[in-house]
Amino acid sequence: MMAPGVASVSPLERYVVRVVFDDGEVRDVDIEPLLGGAVFQPLRDREEFVRVRVDERTRAIAWPSGADLDPDVIYGIAPPARQPAARVTTPQVV
Repeated sequence: MMAPGVASVSPLERYVVRVVFDDGEVRDVDIEPLLGGAVFQPLRDREEFVRVRVDERTRAIAWPSGADLDPDVIYGIAPPARQPAARVTTPQVV
């Protein structure tokens, strides 16, 4: 069974991304174990790591440096998150 596509992704603490799938499933993925390879090595730089995005064609998470993670891989290495997905809010003007 194939995992659903990625709807959104956001960087959290060191080397963890929160991935929300098209079906509403949320997974927090620690990618630090992957950072030894040449493709993922640039992600050790926090400025590069936070540039994570959803590849519109493949529905995978990807970085401008060329690193990417397929939704099936993410489903396999990360259990569902215990907290709801983080919400982005704008400050209220008083």
